[in-house]
Amino acid sequence: MRIENPVFIPGPTNIPERLRRAVDFPTIDHRSPAFAKMFEPAREGVKRVLKAPHSEVLIFPSTGTGGWEAAITNTLSPGDRVLAARHGMFSRRWIDLCLAHGLDVQVIDRPWGEGAPVDAFGKALAADREHKIKAVLVTHNETATGVRSDVAAVRHALDAADHPALLLVDGVSSIASMDFRMEEWGVDIAVTGSQKGFMLPPGLAILGVSPKALAATEKAGCPRAFFDFRAMLSANSAGGYPYTPPVSLIRGLAEAIAMLEEEGLEKVFARHRRIAEGVRRAVSAWGLELCAAESSLYSDTVSAVRVPEGFDGTKVVTLAAQKYDVAFGVGLGDVAGKVFRIGHLGAMTDVMALSGIATAEMVMADLGFPIHLGTGVAAAQDYYRQTAATDIGLSKAA
Repeated sequence: MRIENPVFIPGPTNIPERLRRAVDFPTIDHRSPAFAKMFEPAREGVKRVLKAPHSEVLIFPSTGTGGWEAAITNTLSPGDRVLAARHGMFSRRWIDLCLAHGLDVQVIDRPWGEGAPVDAFGKALAADREHKIKAVLVTHNETATGVRSDVAAVRHALDAADHPALLLVDGVSSIASMDFRMEEWGVDIAVTGSQKGFMLPPGLAILGVSPKALAATEKAGCPRAFFDFRAMLSANSAGGYPYTPPVSLIRGLAEAIAMLEEEGLEKVFARHRRIAEGVRRAVSAWGLELCAAESSLYSDTVSAVRVPEGFDGTKVVTLAAQKYDVAFGVGLGDVAGKVFRIGHLGAMTDVMALSGIATAEMVMADLGFPIHLGTGVAAAQDYYRQTAATDIGLSKAA
């Protein structure tokens, strides 16, 4: 695959040249003051991205899955009950991880394409008068289906039931690309990674942890060593790690946050909404539909496009890679073959998005899909032209 072409997978995302240079860094003593000066701005910057000034940030050498494991092992004990919805590949994997750690998972199944079932959560919490449920798990952005769930509404359900359960949120494919308000939404642990909105290579599991979640670590009985919050926080307080840290990635994280804040976080979120809307208009112009069941659920970082009956979404991804050297995401789990995914997060512009839309059109035409070349591109172009004119101060008639 030609590396000059952007990728349109929902992570890892395209790495800007500025960040490639930032992580290209010589070895330093990770126990020196030089590392501490590099590390603290990264931690403080993550707090600003999460909108969580009163929370702790922990950065582990891992990925989002490691972040999930860190979240549950530091706050729960074997046999504890957790409440979770299974409505996509990543919500399912988090449930499987909980089961592997001996947790009692109360699962609410929903069709793939729907979000976290707030009403069902509310009923389950209200019925749990003995407060056996110790945590509620929410996947903010289900990467497999392109569905965004309402985290604030889940917090309202917890509060309405006067329930003390922790709220643990997977924000791997949303944080730093979509608005995330950890403290306003009452999130106790937010999990993300370096390879999506932060535009870096994989290798960092990044967690925001509330004071309530930190207090839970004292009673948690799940085994943990590498992911122990207490050991990490103790070492962090002295400017270091309990083991060898990924120095170059941490340096890159500080630079990534600088890039996001130079653009302005609200503008970053607006850019993602705008690019996503252009992709959605292209999909509509093709006469196709998204996997997300309704518009309120649409993700601003990934669109899962349903292919027509009798066609195979996996073939779209395979042919795009083989013929045009462009990467899209395959359908996973229950939607394997039924969708292909267009990732539009991180280092992404409308011009880049148009190249992905055009490639998808060519591939679908090659495979005999009932579409017309140029329709999706034109729909996205019209939208980007109109919205860009406002952004750069030109009149819409210009």
